[in-house]
Amino acid sequence: MDNKLFQEHIQNEHKTNYFSEYLEECVYGGTDGIITTFAVVSGFSGASLGSASLNLSIVTVLLFGFANLIADGAAMGFGNFLSIKSKKRFYENNYNKELEETINSTEFEIAETEFIFEKNGFSKKDSKLLTSLISKNSDFWIKFMLLHECNLEDPTHINPIKTGIATFFSFIFFGFIPLLPYLFINQVNFSFYLSALFAFLALNLLGVFRSLITQNNLFVSISETVFIGSIASGIAYCVGVLFAV
Repeated sequence: MDNKLFQEHIQNEHKTNYFSEYLEECVYGGTDGIITTFAVVSGFSGASLGSASLNLSIVTVLLFGFANLIADGAAMGFGNFLSIKSKKRFYENNYNKELEETINSTEFEIAETEFIFEKNGFSKKDSKLLTSLISKNSDFWIKFMLLHECNLEDPTHINPIKTGIATFFSFIFFGFIPLLPYLFINQVNFSFYLSALFAFLALNLLGVFRSLITQNNLFVSISETVFIGSIASGIAYCVGVLFAV
């Protein structure tokens, strides 16, 4: 096999971009951004429509909307950062524990590895052969055991700073969309109806984004995103009305 062609195949076969690499953060941050920002305007508008005594201005909605957008976006970004750091530390602790077991309890670890292969459909003979092969590579063996014995995927390649940034900017970008009507229309109730439409469009946009990156069915991706977002937004609006009664 031509080595150059093989290298080109590897590069093209596993080629990724920033969005696909941080898809989880973009979708999670974007969905939460739309829902929580619209929850703020829904709460205020629900309270305003539910009580004649409340007279909420555009400035009030924008103030709380932007405050929520920045504060929650930062909280999610830092939260994601800390989550990845904790996951990496937890994995490292378990890695060291598994390493110690392969040194001090080698026979048991070999038996466990053979059992894992047998459980996944390999014969006893093949299980012994595969175990003898992977046990020669300590790092691979330990990671294999962590994955199949402890259900722990290797997070060492994940950059916590980049994941935090991806979550923050996705939250800000998609979460800003429901606030757009309040910047141009000086009427709270009418702006709210437009904000609901903009939130709906933002959820559709996020669904399209999911579909393009994952290559999943477009209708399914949009439907899932809109359905979840609509339920959360509806709850927020009802809460605003109830508190105003």
